[in-house]
Amino acid sequence: MGLERELAGKEAGVRTDMLVSGGASLFTMIGLMLPFIIDTPESDIGLILERNSGALGVIANVVVGIGFLGAGIIIKNQNHVHGLTTAALVWTSSAIGIMVGVGMALEATLATLIITGLLFSLRKLNISPIRT
Repeated sequence: MGLERELAGKEAGVRTDMLVSGGASLFTMIGLMLPFIIDTPESDIGLILERNSGALGVIANVVVGIGFLGAGIIIKNQNHVHGLTTAALVWTSSAIGIMVGVGMALEATLATLIITGLLFSLRKLNISPIRT
């Protein structure tokens, strides 16, 4: 996905998407593994998991944090907005990282291929915004 942004000459490309996806995946795995890392007898693991919404909290905070990162990518000058697609792609790459983190690697790969295909094919259509 970042390759399309890179080839389009955008600032956030392969390395940015790689770091966002990898970071989101790591945070998700940390959130999922935290209850197992806590030093308690195995008989209490069910209770810990039952009460722990840590993974969901971590995922929610990744989404919010990446939203702030994306907001920094978007630039508005006069009547035109730049960086919206790149910001959306950074946000999407975090979702793919979360998918990998929860064990949905196959689905993440499929999503990556579909999104990359859409980015390349829609760029080829060269749809220009309507100017008023």
